[in-house]
Amino acid sequence: MKTTTHRYVVGDSFKSWSMDDETVDLVVTSPPYPMIEMWDDIWSPESTTITRLIEKNQGKEAYEQMHQILDQAWTEAFRVLKPGGYVCINIGDATRSLDGRFQIYPNHSRIIQACQKIGFDFLPSIIWRKPTNAPNKYMGSGMLPAGAYVTLEHEHILIMRKGEKRAFAKAEKENRSESALFWEERNSWYSDLWTGILGTQQKLNISSLRKRSAAYPIELPYRLMMMYSVAGDVVVDPFGGIGTTSLAAMVTGRNSISVDVDEKLVDSSIKVPTKRDSKDKLNMLITNRLKDHMTYVNTKDMLFFRYRNQPLGIPVKTMQEKHLSLYPIKSLSRSEEVVTAKYRKLKTTEVKDCLKS
Repeated sequence: MKTTTHRYVVGDSFKSWSMDDETVDLVVTSPPYPMIEMWDDIWSPESTTITRLIEKNQGKEAYEQMHQILDQAWTEAFRVLKPGGYVCINIGDATRSLDGRFQIYPNHSRIIQACQKIGFDFLPSIIWRKPTNAPNKYMGSGMLPAGAYVTLEHEHILIMRKGEKRAFAKAEKENRSESALFWEERNSWYSDLWTGILGTQQKLNISSLRKRSAAYPIELPYRLMMMYSVAGDVVVDPFGGIGTTSLAAMVTGRNSISVDVDEKLVDSSIKVPTKRDSKDKLNMLITNRLKDHMTYVNTKDMLFFRYRNQPLGIPVKTMQEKHLSLYPIKSLSRSEEVVTAKYRKLKTTEVKDCLKS
């Protein structure tokens, strides 16, 4: 792996995507959440009916209309994905009061139903638990029974596949081996409950965009790419926002396409990778990955680790980790709407210095 490219596109992902059929390996995204009030204006240009339904307090009808618009994105995801490709959707359910009636709108289950109709196979999903620091986090009447509501402290990461399990040709097996996970990463990440990952408070210079964007932390797309793709694959985020998915693609060595309808948001996100300190910040994820593994190694008896990783010269648990490789970013450059990342392979002789940094 020497280079990857990351394209930023202004486009309406509720409609058609400017990509050919079966050219994408993975879709990772967090779309606007239906029935969250701050995103009402996103749906209105697509359907004036939604505005009228909300004004008339017809929440269930508005919720369905929003999802019918969102369904078009999942149809496009199915079209552009290669056979065996995955779509990973971070979505939260919504709570809202209309006409004095409080209720939940289960966005995750509505998306599952739509994607299964489209043809996706629904796989075990992940609960991302997001504890709040608010001192009074309950909703409703507090200590009095039959009037309070359970507090939502989680979101869903839905995982679906197009068709049968991906098959790797002989020529791809070396790359797949280099893209392996560490033993402890596999055990932690392939769990149906993720904790300790805090939501991202984005800090954009354009105040009008803060309300419109709702970025997830880079750890989410970073993990999902490592789990459901290999280095060199193409990853798409149809609701690119401030470009977090593309940043995760750069650090994991995947190619990416980020699409968003907001031209200002796209312009803002493409500037981030080429800032002076961006490369170093992204490479810290790679350094921390190595440090975390060595911390894990130090908690075990050395007899626990039966193999030695060849590129890095460090202990590993399984034979499948023997060729796992790390590729720090060498440079990031921009040409119009495309960012190019160049990489170098981390050598055994650099590991000690990397662990000290």
